[in-house]
Amino acid sequence: MRVKGGPQTQRRHKKVLALTKGQRGTKHSLYRRANEAMMKSLVYAYRDRRNRKREFRRLWIARINAAAHQNGLNYSKFMFGLQQAGIGLDRKILADMAVTDPNGFSKLAETAKLTL
Repeated sequence: MRVKGGPQTQRRHKKVLALTKGQRGTKHSLYRRANEAMMKSLVYAYRDRRNRKREFRRLWIARINAAAHQNGLNYSKFMFGLQQAGIGLDRKILADMAVTDPNGFSKLAETAKLTL
């Protein structure tokens, strides 16, 4: 006996096809291929929400390290000096200062040097 797709199935298919609208090939038009692509995309999205945090931290550390080197320190000594001085700025703020406010960052570097 054949069971036809009812309204709920059609709604589910439309939802999946809407989610895969920008995909290439048959991934945006055939339900089975679209469902596979959608499930894979959701896995990537879940994974990369966590990876984004790692990547930003790496970027911030690279920026802080470059700015610290311009001020005669390396990253670890700079961060240790700030910690000893009781300056509680996080890496995001320090990286932003390194790019937008080099004078303020150099003052922080001097403070870190004095506390070493």
